[in-house]
Amino acid sequence: MRSEQEANRAIELYADTVRRLCMIHLKNHADTEDIFQTVFLKYLLSTKEFESPEHEKAWFIRVTVNACRDLLKSFFRSRTVSMEEVLDQPSLPQEDHEVLEAVLSLPARYKDAVYLHYYEGYTAPEIAKILGKNVNTIYTLLNRARQLLREKLGGDDL
Repeated sequence: MRSEQEANRAIELYADTVRRLCMIHLKNHADTEDIFQTVFLKYLLSTKEFESPEHEKAWFIRVTVNACRDLLKSFFRSRTVSMEEVLDQPSLPQEDHEVLEAVLSLPARYKDAVYLHYYEGYTAPEIAKILGKNVNTIYTLLNRARQLLREKLGGDDL
């Protein structure tokens, strides 16, 4: 089990990343908070030693994505949340709504790659390692996602 100082440090470093990943997957503030708590509880109870800060961050991303997917697949999750409810969240800047709406409307297979590349700054080889996919698959996902976003947003500057 980890100390309180380690937990506080991890929350300071990774809270925003975990919350944003959850919002992209779950589109629901309440579920985001539940997964947030689950991820950091797993961290507290874990005795895993990390090789580097990048390894630790990749662990948080992987655990968050898996927890979101588990929740989405769960038998008890039978309701959906409208896009308007997500966009009404006070924590989202007004100017990002159109882009966020476009990203959220992407097919599920593109969301992780887009988020990790554009919001977290990972390269395709790093994303491939985190998601357990081939590097060329990641390049393809990013290219297809960019094309879909161009069509949705009507621009050529992506």
